[in-house]
Amino acid sequence: MKKLAISIGDINGVGLEIALKCHEEVSKICHPIYCVDEKIVQDAVKILDIPMPKNLTCKELFESKLLNLETKIQPSKVTKESGEYSYHSFLKAIQLCESGECDAVVTMPIHKEAWMLAGLKYKGHTDMLRDYFKQDAIMMLGCEKLYVPLFTEHIPLREVALHVKSEKLTPFLLALHKSIGDKRVAVLGLNPHAGDNGAIGDEEKEISKAILNANKEMGKELFFGPIVPDVAFAPYFRDSVQYICAMYHDQGLAPLKALYFEESINVSLNLPIIRTSVDHGTAFDIAYQNKAHTLSYMNAIKASLELTHSKEKDFINIL
Repeated sequence: MKKLAISIGDINGVGLEIALKCHEEVSKICHPIYCVDEKIVQDAVKILDIPMPKNLTCKELFESKLLNLETKIQPSKVTKESGEYSYHSFLKAIQLCESGECDAVVTMPIHKEAWMLAGLKYKGHTDMLRDYFKQDAIMMLGCEKLYVPLFTEHIPLREVALHVKSEKLTPFLLALHKSIGDKRVAVLGLNPHAGDNGAIGDEEKEISKAILNANKEMGKELFFGPIVPDVAFAPYFRDSVQYICAMYHDQGLAPLKALYFEESINVSLNLPIIRTSVDHGTAFDIAYQNKAHTLSYMNAIKASLELTHSKEKDFINIL
C-alpha cells in the first residue's frame, strides 16, 4: 500500500478537520502519514467533538527546536505560530517523500499572511518547492473536465505584463509539454480581446512568438492562441479543449473555481517528487465547525496515488 505524506496546513483552518473526517476512507486506499504532532490532533478532536480516528500515524514536529512547544490551535486566527507550524509540516512531508519513506506529498491549505508573520520568504507551497529543488515548478489546477496551468502566480497584477516575454514563456510552455505530454493547450492573451492586434496592448506579440517557438521546438502544433480570455471558459470553447493556460492567477482561477470549485485540485508539475493539493484556502469562516467539504482532498489523494503508478506521470491520462 502506497504511503502518502500529508502536510496538514494551517492548524487554525479546515485542514485538520478534513483529514480527520476522511481518515477512514483514505486508509482503505493508502497509508497516510500525517506531518503533525499527536498533541495537536488531540486538541483538534476535542474542538470538533469527534472520536479520535483509529490507526493514525503522525510524524512529530515539536522535536524541531524551531517550533514552540506551546503552539496550539486557535480556530480562525492568523498567527505567526500557525504559519511556522504549517511550514515545518510541509518541509517534513517533502523530506519523507525525498527520502523514499513516502511516495507522494498531499498538502492542506496554508495561510499566506501567517507565513509572512512567521518571516518566511515564500508566497506559498509552489514557491517553496521551486527554491527547495532549484527547479521551475509549474502550478496547475483543475479536474478531469478542465485543467488550468498558470504562467505567473502570486505576484501583483501590475507586474504581470513585465513577465510576459517570449524568452520566459517559451521554456514554460516546453516544460508544461514535458509534464503533460501531447495535449492541445489553449494559451490565453493578456489583454481584453487579446489585444485586438495591438489596439489594447502588445503583449500578445510576445505570447504569439512563444507559441511559435514552442511548437517549432516540439515539431508539433500543440499550443495555440493567444485566445481571447473572456470567451475561453464559455461552454462551446471548453468542449474543444481540456487545458487552458492562463497568464496570471485570477485570469485562470476565477472562472475555474466558479465552474468546479469543490472538485478541483492543485498539482505541482516539473518536479522530482509528486505533490498534489486541495484547491481551496484555509476557510477560516467555517474552521472547526464541522462544515468543511472533503471532495477536493479526496481527489488530491486519488490523483497522487495514480501519479505514483504512472511512470510517465501523465496527469490527464490517469484520471
